[in-house]
Order: sequence, then structure tokens, then C-alpha cells
Amino acid sequence: MSIIAVIPSRYASTRLPGKPLVDICGKTMVQRVYERVRRVKLFDEVLVATDDERIMSAVASFRGRACMTSADCPSGSDRLIEVARAHPADIYVNVQGDEPLVEPDSIEKLARAMLEDSSLQMGTLCYPISAEQAQNPNLVKVVRAHNGNALYFSRSPIPFPRSGGIAPEYFGHLGMYAYRREFLMNFGSLPYSPLENTEKLEQLRVLQAGIAIRVLEVKAVGPGVDTPEDLEEVRRIIGEKGE
Repeated sequence: MSIIAVIPSRYASTRLPGKPLVDICGKTMVQRVYERVRRVKLFDEVLVATDDERIMSAVASFRGRACMTSADCPSGSDRLIEVARAHPADIYVNVQGDEPLVEPDSIEKLARAMLEDSSLQMGTLCYPISAEQAQNPNLVKVVRAHNGNALYFSRSPIPFPRSGGIAPEYFGHLGMYAYRREFLMNFGSLPYSPLENTEKLEQLRVLQAGIAIRVLEVKAVGPGVDTPEDLEEVRRIIGEKGE
């Protein structure tokens, strides 16, 4: 069974222009993400999906593989579908291009779950967070059934402790996804989702269509890079590790 890792990497960013090419302790961010994904031995191929020739050139400079996608893709899943049309595989794992501290073990756990359970159409990851972190609407929360499938994703703190205090546990959603090919190619035909439109969370379209999403727990992750402040924190962490 073939499996491809795809790293979406767009040049445009309102808060941090040229984000994939920023320097992090001697390497571009896209290179750091690519090298972490390459540590996972399950992948037949690792591809950077971009809409900019500068990123194509940067990936070629460290002998990675990249492919051009449309600059008009409205969502991450649309960009992944475009890659899938040109690069057939049974399973695709979508790893965010602004997560230079992503753990290879977490990527492998998601990929392996898809390989070992043919009933899974889509999978993703979560990690424990504090009650304080759960209040942040930019950090998406998830609650799961006993079998590990998602019950709901929200920007609100879920579950809500009706009797006061705090919930026994909160889980943040790590935006890494795995898809089986047939499901991915039909993603765009899923019915309109009021939940997705309200929360601005694409995965709610899947849940509202009645399709299960397996959510695997991994350890807490380092910060992604959305702002100049995030970038400085990631540089500090990587510098201290000497990587």
C-alpha cells in the first residue's frame, strides 16, 4: 500500500510574508519541516506542495521534491486533491508547512494507523492542553468517543463544565490529516455544512456528513509559526537543542 506525505507551503502570509523561506538557525523553515517528515520511513514519497517558484527553488537546493499547485486553491484539502491527481497513492498524510518542531513519531503514528486499519477514511491528531489554553479560540479543541473517533471540534472550550470548575481534560487539535485516496477525491462533493461555516473548521464538514474521523493522541507539540514572535520562540528552542 502506497503512502505519500504532502507539505503545503504557500509564500503569501499576511502576518509573516515569505514564511516558508525564513531562516531558522541556518535552514529555511520548509527544509526543517521536510527533514522531520523524511525521518518517517513509512512514506513512499515526500512532496512540498507550493504555489511559488521561490519555494520550488529552495526545495531543490536541499534536494527535496516539490510540485507546483494553483495559487487559487481555496483550502488545504483542495491543494492536496490537486497533488493527489498528479501523484497517485492509497493514502496521503498532510503535514503543515509551518510546524518546524513537528515530531516524526507523531507523523508516524498517524500514518501507521491508516495503514493498519483499512476502515479509516480520515485521521488526525490531538494533544493534552491546559484549561487556560482551552480558552483560546485560535486553538481548536476536540472531544472524542471511547473508540477514538471525533465527536466534535470547536474553537470554544469543550467540554463545558456545567457544575463549575474545569473539565477533567482538554485536548487541542493538531492540524495534521491523513486521508484514504477515494475519500479525499470525493471531499469536495460533501454537502454544505453550517457547522463548518460557523466555526470556520473544514473538518466539521466531514463530521456533519456522518463520516468518522479517527483522532490519535500524541504528546504536546512545540509552537507553530504564525507571527514574528512565534518565529523567535522556535529559533530559541532549536538553538538550545543545537539542531
